[in-house]
Amino acid sequence: MSTDTTEAPTALPPIKRRNAELVLILLAVVLTMTALALSGLNLNGRVPSAMWTYGLIFAAMSLAMHVALRFIAPYADPLILPCALFLNGIGVAMIWRLDAADSGEIEHAGVGMQLIWAAVGMGLAIALLFFLREPRVLQRYTYLSALVAIILIALPMIPGLGISVYGARRWIGFGPFSVQPSEFAKIALVIFLSSYLVTKRQVLSLAAKEIKVGRFKIFDLPRPRDFMPMVVGWVVAIGLLVITKDLGTSLLLFGTFLGMLYVATQRSSWVAIGLTVFLLAATLAMQIFWHFQQRVDIWFNAFDQEVYDRVGGSGQLVDGQIAMAYGGMFGTGLGGGQAHNIFAADSDFILVSLAEELGLTGLMAILVVFFILVERAMRIALASKELFIKMLASGIGFVMCFQVFVVLGGITRIIPLTGMTTPFLAAGGSALMASWLMIGLLLRMSDNARRPAPQAIQDEGATQVISR
Repeated sequence: MSTDTTEAPTALPPIKRRNAELVLILLAVVLTMTALALSGLNLNGRVPSAMWTYGLIFAAMSLAMHVALRFIAPYADPLILPCALFLNGIGVAMIWRLDAADSGEIEHAGVGMQLIWAAVGMGLAIALLFFLREPRVLQRYTYLSALVAIILIALPMIPGLGISVYGARRWIGFGPFSVQPSEFAKIALVIFLSSYLVTKRQVLSLAAKEIKVGRFKIFDLPRPRDFMPMVVGWVVAIGLLVITKDLGTSLLLFGTFLGMLYVATQRSSWVAIGLTVFLLAATLAMQIFWHFQQRVDIWFNAFDQEVYDRVGGSGQLVDGQIAMAYGGMFGTGLGGGQAHNIFAADSDFILVSLAEELGLTGLMAILVVFFILVERAMRIALASKELFIKMLASGIGFVMCFQVFVVLGGITRIIPLTGMTTPFLAAGGSALMASWLMIGLLLRMSDNARRPAPQAIQDEGATQVISR
């Protein structure tokens, strides 16, 4: 991660590629409208009007985002925006299909609100691109970012402001609207970790104390004064999430924390220490918190009749696995499944809905698009010359990667079900806006990384003048 090289072999080429991006965006729009049409045909035997209303609205929003990039970030990575729009569009189509199965082909508030939140998220991304010309300025606000994250996580605990839904206290209410602050807190925590790890990178990489068993070294420990501020901030954030029963975000932030720590120090011993601490903390939490015990019981005993029948039991998880089994390799077709009968089919279990109707093939295609987003984030980290940008881009990539893993791992019983939403796909405004803010950061960082040096731009302009 050296910063003194003039020409890094991983540097991205200074090519705009906006036309290629436009073609991919149009493909994402066509796929969204096709998904709406197929859903209507399978549900009602005709192409729904939603294909034109919602489809064209989504197309207009997508093209507006593309035009904004041409002026604000012309050198941004051409794959990031189409991938995000594809995921967002498939989510909109599936939400409409789930609503239509219950109430027929009418105007639905659910998909309408999802489009509104998507527009707000895209607007926030454009505003971030316009006002945040140099993301490295965020490095100045190390501890302020940590404080903002902790305040956001703690907001649902305030009496009269926080809202408890299905046993979890994750939301705050403003009249008819509710917001999940932890979705925005994860961005603030990534900024904090990026800044702090860059500042303390050298001292964290140097061992202050070696832990040995006999003559064999097990791992190294840094000086407590260098490492403890980050540990304290992380423990406070995770502790608040456990108290508010937001286990999914706790697991997400823990994985992101370990990933970024390894990127900064290149020491695998930190991963081993982190996993050990996690297992000890999970064992302790299972003894203390009843909701954690319930999650583990559902995980291990999902198919027990007693666990399945009780309120808040494993019925949702088991029904989801049966739906995915019915989907098979190629799915039942959009509109041809029964996933709408599962609780939270449009939010926490939207991957189940997609897996049933698109099959393993369709689900893998969606996961590949997520993989491309994560790969482009890591590519930005490799191409950037500043350490803070490297850490920030890789941190956002880790957040997206682990968030999908937590959701997919939960519905397939690889890990306990946590009730987390899938980026861009699931219904909900907070998660969608936070996802678009992360896309805005990636687009800005990629534009700066791909943009040619000022001297190169002047030379190119002079060459064009001479050729004329």
